[in-house]
Formats: sequence, C-alpha cells, structure tokens
Amino acid sequence: MDTTRVITLFIAVVRAGSFSQAAAELGLSPQAVSKAVRQLEGNLGVRLFHRTTRSLSLTEEGTRLFELANPGLRLLDEALEHVRNSRSDMDGMIRVAAPTSFGRHMLIPLVRDFQDLHPGVQFDLLLEDHFTDLIEAKIDVGFRGGNPPERNLISRRIGQLALMVCAAPAYIARHGAPRSVDELAAHRCTGFRQPNTGRLMPWELHVEGGTIYKDIPAVASFNTAEAEAEAVLAGMAIGQLAGYMAAEHVQAGTLVHLLPSTTVASGAIYMYYQQRTQMPQRVREFIDFASEHAPGLFPKIQLEKR
Repeated sequence: MDTTRVITLFIAVVRAGSFSQAAAELGLSPQAVSKAVRQLEGNLGVRLFHRTTRSLSLTEEGTRLFELANPGLRLLDEALEHVRNSRSDMDGMIRVAAPTSFGRHMLIPLVRDFQDLHPGVQFDLLLEDHFTDLIEAKIDVGFRGGNPPERNLISRRIGQLALMVCAAPAYIARHGAPRSVDELAAHRCTGFRQPNTGRLMPWELHVEGGTIYKDIPAVASFNTAEAEAEAVLAGMAIGQLAGYMAAEHVQAGTLVHLLPSTTVASGAIYMYYQQRTQMPQRVREFIDFASEHAPGLFPKIQLEKR
C-alpha cells in the first residue's frame, strides 16, 4: 500500500466532504478514491467513515486519524512549496484577505505599488467582511479592523480606524442636518449588520469626553460597508462610515461630515499572519512593505482632544 497516497486521498475526502468532490479536485474517478480509502481502512482494521446514500461523516477513529495526519500533510505541502519557490522566491502568488471596503480603498493601491517594485509577484485577493481563518482559506496575509486577531497569530497595527457621521448634500437639502446626537433618532439613518453574527451594530460616538454606544433605528441595514457607503452617497440616509472611506468624499464635497465632535477612534486596522519558519521571501517583503507604507495611506482625520 502506498501509505502517503492513501492518506492524502483520505484527507482530501474529509476536506471536500464527499468522495465525488475530492475526486473532481484531484482529477481522479470517485471509484479510485473510494477504493484507496477502503484499502486504508483494511490496512488499519477500522472504519474511517460512516457512509449513507445521503451523507458522509467520520468515525471516531477517522476523526483521530485526520487530526493527527492533517498537520503533517500541511507541513509537507509547505516544504514542497518552499522548494518550488527556491529558484526565484520573489516570483509567485501572495494570497491576501481583507474587508471589502479596505480592499478597495487601501489594499489595491498598496498592491499596485508593491507590484511596481516586484512585477513577478501575483496577488489573489479575498475580500469579505467577516474574519477570515488564514489556515482554512490558505491565506498568507490578512487585514481587519477593531481588535488584534487572536488564535496565535502575529499582528501589526498599521493605522487608526476612525468612524465619521456623514450625509450627502442631497439628504441635508431634503431633511436638514442633526444638531446633536439625540436628534439622530428623528432622522433617516443606515445600519451595519455584523457579517459574522448578523447583529445590527450600535453607533460608536465620542460624547462628553468618552465613548458611548447608541442603537440608532435604521431605515436600511447592510452587511457590507461598501453598500452602506453607497446608500449614504445616494442621499438615502445618514450613516456612520469608516474614515478611510468617507474622508475623500468629504474633501470632494459629495459628503458632509456631521457632528464632527462625535468622530471616534474605534480601535485600529491590523495586518495579521501566521508565524511560519519557511515563509516565502515575497510574503516577508510584502509584510514589511505594508508595515512601512500602509500608515501613509490613511487620511488625516482631526479628532477632538480625548
């Protein structure tokens, strides 16, 4: 029995969740994959899967084997990848995850400038607003706002996340502008629904020397910051937007910064990544480049003395 091959096929089935999907990803027939797994079960003398016509699940022994073998296979994959890249480690792919709005406003300019220096590097950008698991998604570098990521990841703070209350001139011409936080409840406002939990987020506001969290009734809620910003720009409602999205529109006059004293410094933007002993040179170079240049991309937003 080719142990490495059958273990690899077994792990592929677990990751894919079915024999047919694993076979399609590996370019094999489902029968060949099933035969290999049966051979492994026969060699071990245990069943690894509970099989029915509609479902596939691991037995206790199968779960134990996957938990023990999967990390080893990942290390093997990384070792082979390192060897493949050894001839020209600055050429190749970097996979990056980031919130959609950050990707558009901050990450794309950063990638463009990095590729000007290293044209042999390609990027695969995964833009989504929920937290991305680097291991599960095979991501090299991630970005997120709020608090530093956990899960034994390395994180670097690259900028301040400011939240600004804004409205389009068309909205103000039609509905007027609030003069205080209390008047927001009488206005049409947007809301942001946290993608991971589905919970409508309260507005975070600086009031009387401290930060308050206020539930603002929403005429429309969104699960992406980009969509919420477009709604505010269209004059639909007042919204609280990230400074790196809103500042350019305020400067251009397409948005008005309302209640500026309430602008709050809400955590920070972090870059995070795994600590790997064989990190490709191109990934290390991009991390250092982003650490140096990303802070300069954030707009200068005046905050009241805290």
